[in-house]
Amino acid sequence: MSKSMLIISRQAPWAGPSTREALDIALAGGAFDLPLGLLFLDDGVFQLVAGQQAAALQQKDLTANLQALPLFGVEELFVSSRSLTERGLIDAQLILPAVELDDHALAQLLDRFDQVVTI
Repeated sequence: MSKSMLIISRQAPWAGPSTREALDIALAGGAFDLPLGLLFLDDGVFQLVAGQQAAALQQKDLTANLQALPLFGVEELFVSSRSLTERGLIDAQLILPAVELDDHALAQLLDRFDQVVTI
């Protein structure tokens, strides 16, 4: 049986390569049926906001990668309710459905997975 993995993505969409790396790991793991989840925490919640202007920053838009997650079997998406609140966001602004978790539920989530990778 495969070990489960939780990927925690904490960076804003255009803060560097780590955002794309987290998505690449999730997509690859999903393609190989690895049981995994993806948690958007801190500035990572900005990755899920619709209407980003990637071209203005001469970056590639990550929306297609995010929307491909369920197609690759990555269906367990989580978002920190505290991170959303601290950044003035609500779940209606997100491009993908993600389970919103408070701090207590986040601690339980970390215990549920065999491996936790923070990117």
